[in-house]
Amino acid sequence: MFKIGILGPGKIAHKMAETVRQMEDTVIWAVGSRSLERSRQFAQAYGIARAYGSYEALVADKDIDMIYIATPHSCHFENMKLCIAYGKHILCEKAFTLNASQAKEILYLAKEAGVMCAEAIWTRYLPSRQMIREAIDSGMIGRPVSLTANLGYVLTSVDRVMDPALGGGALLDVGVYTINFALMAFGEDYDTIISKAIFNRQGADVSDGITITWEDGKIAVLHASALAITDRNGIIYGSQGYLVSHNINNCGQIDIYDLNRKLVETRKVPQQITGFEYQVEACHRAIVQGRLECPEMPHKSIIEVMEIMDEIRRQWRYRYPCEQ
Repeated sequence: MFKIGILGPGKIAHKMAETVRQMEDTVIWAVGSRSLERSRQFAQAYGIARAYGSYEALVADKDIDMIYIATPHSCHFENMKLCIAYGKHILCEKAFTLNASQAKEILYLAKEAGVMCAEAIWTRYLPSRQMIREAIDSGMIGRPVSLTANLGYVLTSVDRVMDPALGGGALLDVGVYTINFALMAFGEDYDTIISKAIFNRQGADVSDGITITWEDGKIAVLHASALAITDRNGIIYGSQGYLVSHNINNCGQIDIYDLNRKLVETRKVPQQITGFEYQVEACHRAIVQGRLECPEMPHKSIIEVMEIMDEIRRQWRYRYPCEQ
């Protein structure tokens, strides 16, 4: 039985708990919060055996195989260091850290400690990723030339997104998905990045525009928003047609069109619990195989994405208050 501990029983942790409850040979063994009462409520809701009133007590539980970190972005760095100190394998919610420097330190410490460390950017683990890759490689849309991708939700009432002190803003919360979509489609050997953002009164970025180019002439135009709902589509344009990924956050369907904008094929993704199960399964496989990273989202790619977001914020002249 693969036993997972949840560090931080926030909104996204509920989705993970609901997912694991429907998986085989995997269980949420314990939950830890800075509030024992909150841990107990979460544990009761999902039939979890153990509830702890501190993160330290959670990671000290010798029966836990892996810790799933579901705290605000600003906490990930310290939370992962705590897990590594106790020799616990890690699946940390996106964005992995606040910046590439933190990511590099964590991955170095994890390697030194022999700890498997993965980022919970679930789109990297979903079957739709390979399906999109196969559609592009098949030549059905010809030579890929450009793509657009957007992801937006009305998140103005979500404190951790609106507060820069918590690593809030559209970039780390939703923009990271658009960047990953572009890299999955066109590769990580990008050439240039240009970005602009709109900020709220608290100083968090709430609408982002990002353009990435590649040396072979490909271009990606990305939009992320914490102010408005968007169609969430990713569209890859080629010399013989185009491909539409419906919802880059969790693609449910891929449509392929020809030069006459005629739908020529629809590909449905496999049925799933929530989609979170794929990253859990990937982590379990990596641990069983003695790997320190998941091939679906290797450490090199974690750092690559963080470096892209660092460059984007450099262009904005923007730092999080909690960054040293």
